[in-house]
Amino acid sequence: MKVILSATSPSFDADIDPRFGRGAYLVVVDTDTLKWEAHPNPGINASGGAGIKAAQFVNDQNAVAVISSDFGPYAFDALQAAGIAMYLYGGCLTVAQAIERFKDGQLEQVGEPSRGEYDSGHYGRDA
Repeated sequence: MKVILSATSPSFDADIDPRFGRGAYLVVVDTDTLKWEAHPNPGINASGGAGIKAAQFVNDQNAVAVISSDFGPYAFDALQAAGIAMYLYGGCLTVAQAIERFKDGQLEQVGEPSRGEYDSGHYGRDA
């Protein structure tokens, strides 16, 4: 299954980026084979709607889940409408660690928009 994670660099061992809409990269991982590829986040430089742009990318990749720490209300609504599950990184530090915990069922699923630890004060506009 395809899972997408927000990361600071284009690597399977990258540090997580807690921002979904404004995170530097989106890493696409096949949890069955651990094959991965990284893409610049299409929302990172958007003047508005960053979370929606990132959510559209996730949907276009046919992912079943996304892992991050900050899902604003627009991103949350777009992902939920597409039937894509959202999970929080929790204490994970790297993409690889998050995938391991995801596969073990140890990540918390998101049921409402969340604020990450790097809330920009523009909740709902940037995430």
